[in-house]
Amino acid sequence: MRLTVAISGASGVNLAIKFIKLIPKDIELFVVFSKSSKKALKLENNIKIKDIFKDFSNISIFKDKSIGASIASGSFKVDKMIILPCSSNTLAKCASGIADTLITRAFSVMLKEKREIIIAPRELPLNTIMLENMLKLSNLGVTIAPPILGYYSSQQSLEDMENFIIGKWFDLLKIDNNLYKRWK
Repeated sequence: MRLTVAISGASGVNLAIKFIKLIPKDIELFVVFSKSSKKALKLENNIKIKDIFKDFSNISIFKDKSIGASIASGSFKVDKMIILPCSSNTLAKCASGIADTLITRAFSVMLKEKREIIIAPRELPLNTIMLENMLKLSNLGVTIAPPILGYYSSQQSLEDMENFIIGKWFDLLKIDNNLYKRWK
């Protein structure tokens, strides 16, 4: 499987990093960080991107301004895409068809090619415009999957909560996992 992981500038970029680290190594990843996501990562976690993925062989990392990258073309086959976290700005651009960055261009390509897309909005509370944008994208076949907890899996720690959310995203992407306790 080939998977694009786009990371926009909402709070919770560290959840995207953990998501990537838990992806099986047989999945080819194409990762794009927005400029704002890099700032959020530095402010929230004091981490720089270059320090995160140095030991990964299945990852290609692109700059968001690299609009000519492979994932910006429909002829370059990527199976699935997740925008995690998805800022309200990126959500609005996707819903409006604005493709002025690699993240939004790759999204537009995936949409036109009718490939699987998941968006994980990370804002609270949601305003009417955001809800309308999510509805519009849902009607176009995009899966809207914000990081929301399900308490039936008896999470006891922040790590348990994160694993539950990531496990649910893996489920949507059809990636086998045992990251959380399933309902019996």
